[in-house]
Amino acid sequence: MTLPDLVALGTMHGKAAAIAPPLAALGIAVTVPDGLDTDAFGTFTGERPRVGTMLDAARAKARAAMAATGLPVGLASEGAYGPHPVIPFLAQGRELLLWLDSRTGHEIVEVLTDPAPCYDQLAVPSPAEAAGFLGRIGFPDTAVVVSLASNRAHPVAKGIRDRAELQRILAAATADGPAILQTDMRAHLNPRRMMMIARLAEQLSARLARRCPDCAAPGWGFLRKGPALPCAWCSGPTLTPGGDIHGCTACGAETLLPLPDGKTEADPGSCPLCNP
Repeated sequence: MTLPDLVALGTMHGKAAAIAPPLAALGIAVTVPDGLDTDAFGTFTGERPRVGTMLDAARAKARAAMAATGLPVGLASEGAYGPHPVIPFLAQGRELLLWLDSRTGHEIVEVLTDPAPCYDQLAVPSPAEAAGFLGRIGFPDTAVVVSLASNRAHPVAKGIRDRAELQRILAAATADGPAILQTDMRAHLNPRRMMMIARLAEQLSARLARRCPDCAAPGWGFLRKGPALPCAWCSGPTLTPGGDIHGCTACGAETLLPLPDGKTEADPGSCPLCNP
């Protein structure tokens, strides 16, 4: 299976700037169809809720790009941002990049977690209260969204990078109560997010360069964590994975890469029975 010379990228937010360079090193060019409305598959601000999972949304974007261009291979990315699952008051982001070959159904998925995303929001009672927030997020490089606290699903304005315009919008929005100021999470308006997408594209490019040892298809790489290690005390299953499973999504070949330290048993501290 050979890599294509040209692939379709489903985006309307400038992601080709981050995704195209790593793929060019493999001789793959990226094209973005004109007029493709990827917001139809979900928006960060909630006007159009995302249907399904991140992977479902990425598939829909990639398929739309392929349909618009007639190309057999599509690319798309999807992000999700919110509170950190473990550490209170911190945010966490997750980015996914999908390679989809419609000729075979072959999918390659790369995922990256951002432990320190540029993702924040603040209720501001007046324009003067916004200064600290704007400095914290790196405005105007990172754009902002303004919403009414009473109607957050329909923002007053998005993609604001001009300070004078923002002051005018906030003055009107706070006339009858606090407004909600938040980072714009669209890739072309959030440099931190664009940087993470570029890292994902580098991961994908490196993975495409690795061929399956069984079928020679491109894309050999990480699939999931391996089965849990047994507890050193009771031999029961623990919460510690025993390595990573790498494989090929084209033919299904898999192999377990053991832990680098060679451990075959886990500390009892990760055992639900010995340390409930």
